[in-house]
Amino acid sequence: MAKAVLTLNEVDFKRHKDVVAYFNKEYVATEKFSKDTGRKLARLQQKREKSDYDDFFIALKEEAESQVEAARDILKEV
Repeated sequence: MAKAVLTLNEVDFKRHKDVVAYFNKEYVATEKFSKDTGRKLARLQQKREKSDYDDFFIALKEEAESQVEAARDILKEV
């Protein structure tokens, strides 16, 4: 969703953390999106990185449900 928003500025990044950083700088800091959305996006990124790179990461059902809800909230704002 964040990458789709970045296309409005004709900007693209290969790394997720660069997408999130640019989104926060250009859209959250300028209040085009809420600070809450910026926090949710950061948490989603952290969980994605842990699940991809931590061999011992176990996602709890409640955590997964919370992350899905955060993604839905971001989608509504987008």
